[in-house]
Amino acid sequence: MHQLIIGGARSGKSRLAEKLATDSRLPVIYIATSQPLDGEMSERVAQHRQRRPVHWDLIEEPVELARVLRENAAPGRCLLVDCLTLWLTNLLMLEDAERLLHEREQLLETLASLPGEIIFVSNETGLGVVPLGELTRRYVDEAGWLHQALAERCQRVVLTVAGLPLTLKGTAL
Repeated sequence: MHQLIIGGARSGKSRLAEKLATDSRLPVIYIATSQPLDGEMSERVAQHRQRRPVHWDLIEEPVELARVLRENAAPGRCLLVDCLTLWLTNLLMLEDAERLLHEREQLLETLASLPGEIIFVSNETGLGVVPLGELTRRYVDEAGWLHQALAERCQRVVLTVAGLPLTLKGTAL
């Protein structure tokens, strides 16, 4: 099953995804897309590491997500990707619109053929006011389009608010 877990900052989405991965009772590979470029982000990464089981494998990949998924997806394995909006940010910061389109299309085209369990975590950023800056508006737009495309392809989509999951598509949790 492919799942998309979305929610706002500190909504409990990563914790829910980690629980679903644990409950799968499959070997888990955690795919981290963050690039801890400052102290605050390094602290967030450290908190996530402390919470994860030590026996989970870890792959850090900020850009080539589709490639990593193709190389690691397998029957009887769970891949947990945290998070898509950091991945999107990394691509936007490359300032290469073609690369963003290429990586996004690779992800969407690859998804249907991937075996095993895959859990995507992403920030829902489109519920607030329209941002003032051009790059921020582009980020919100790109995230919204990515979420729509993934939600169409995933068997389960869950919105997490205040630590509570609301199933939008598929079997309820």
